[in-house]
Amino acid sequence: MNSKKIVVVGATGHLGVKIVQALLDQGADVTAMVRATSNKSKLEAMGVKHFALGDMMNKESLKEALNPREGFDAIVASAAGYTAHSKGDSPATDTIGYKNLVDATKAAGIPRFVLLSILECDKAVNVPHFHNKYLTETYLQEKKQPYIALRSGAFFDWNDNFMLKRISKGVVPVFFTKAGYGTIYTPDLARYLAMAAVSLPDSELNSYVDVGWSKPVNSESLIAAFSKVLDKPFRAKLIVSGLVFGILCFFAMFIPKLKDMVAMVRWVNTGVYVSKDTARQQKLFGDLPTTEEAVRRYCKDHHLIK
Repeated sequence: MNSKKIVVVGATGHLGVKIVQALLDQGADVTAMVRATSNKSKLEAMGVKHFALGDMMNKESLKEALNPREGFDAIVASAAGYTAHSKGDSPATDTIGYKNLVDATKAAGIPRFVLLSILECDKAVNVPHFHNKYLTETYLQEKKQPYIALRSGAFFDWNDNFMLKRISKGVVPVFFTKAGYGTIYTPDLARYLAMAAVSLPDSELNSYVDVGWSKPVNSESLIAAFSKVLDKPFRAKLIVSGLVFGILCFFAMFIPKLKDMVAMVRWVNTGVYVSKDTARQQKLFGDLPTTEEAVRRYCKDHHLIK
């Protein structure tokens, strides 16, 4: 049986390299879509041999990158302009760029679009970089492009170096207060996205799946998990203190990206950023990690325990 040909958009990012590895682990033939200025060295070291030059803000480049002659079985899109990890990223990538990508995918006849989306993005109307994911889901439906969207919780390991330094000092850094919120360990998310591209049946298309841990987390549950796994006391510390957040709220009136971030923190702190259907995740991916189990794997992966 021939391996599936998958093209990955956002392949050089923090999550993207994990998606590529998960696809390789599942036997896929991976093509990474990159810009001409992208650093491909990490992907090349992983064994990626195929690259397509494409920029989501350049329609002509997408036509060539996703040329029908390539015969791609699926596209996995995890690019995020809001985070601006790469030169050329901007919030426009999350709106205009994704529309361009959907149009090019449809024109190329690629039978499956796997979208990294966000929990409850349809309700986050005041958080642009969340709600833009819902707009992309809607656009996929309008264009009749077969898709599956994985609505993810917050990345648990969003910044390894930052987290590890604080965890070594007995501190769990948190963005949010006591409200429960959905979260996910990125190697798990990468594996789910790869499975969505390679092995989920067509009957699951044209829908979304909430993905994350078995229960919402908060500072107290994270403290308890790290304390048990590493057998030492922990305390939680807000990454942005109340005083600093108040200052940010003032400047957010003048800086759109900052306004978006402030709106996100306020929205998540209302307790709405949680999975409403964990059963479907378990059905499709056979996995529903507990907080302690995921924290234990994180600690093992980062050599904090054996």
